[in-house]
Amino acid sequence: MEEKNKNIVMSQEPEEAKDPAQADYDQGKQILQAGDQALAASCFHNALVGFEQNGDDNGVANASDQLGDICVLREEHEKALEHYQRAYEICDKENDSFSLIALLKKMVVSKRALNKYDEAIKIYLNVIDIYSGYNNPGGTVAAMEELAKLYLEIGERQKSADTYRTIASIHKNFKHNTYAKEFMDKATQVEQGSV
Repeated sequence: MEEKNKNIVMSQEPEEAKDPAQADYDQGKQILQAGDQALAASCFHNALVGFEQNGDDNGVANASDQLGDICVLREEHEKALEHYQRAYEICDKENDSFSLIALLKKMVVSKRALNKYDEAIKIYLNVIDIYSGYNNPGGTVAAMEELAKLYLEIGERQKSADTYRTIASIHKNFKHNTYAKEFMDKATQVEQGSV
């Protein structure tokens, strides 16, 4: 029986060739995994051009996202933000909230690296709002922890402590008393300057 199935598969028409832009994109991902950023960037750029020519917005967003990631690895944060912004605009048009959150998290890394702290804070607050809207306390708390660290990094001790207290209250609402105490203690340490 298995032998018969093999013959059926072999007698079928070969699959259509993969779209060249998608082939470049896939090759770029493999090359990036192997660690060659320059060659991967070239593949993603070629894919981006191909996706643009095909009118494939999803492909453009994916290629832009990958190019942004490579720019971050090279510490070219201004360029990274340009690529992420392009992907963001497409995902926003498509109402792809999960991709928007992922892109915002990537953007904030570059904003922090460029010392654009006010913009980074706005992004964290936006992410927190999105997670709250989805009733995702885990995501909310994770974003708030990063915000508290940023406040501390820029010398805003009171805002950092207040953010840690808010995290503690979220944990307390879910009866995570150990975590609630940890974050209350962290808030006190931040205020006292011992962190």
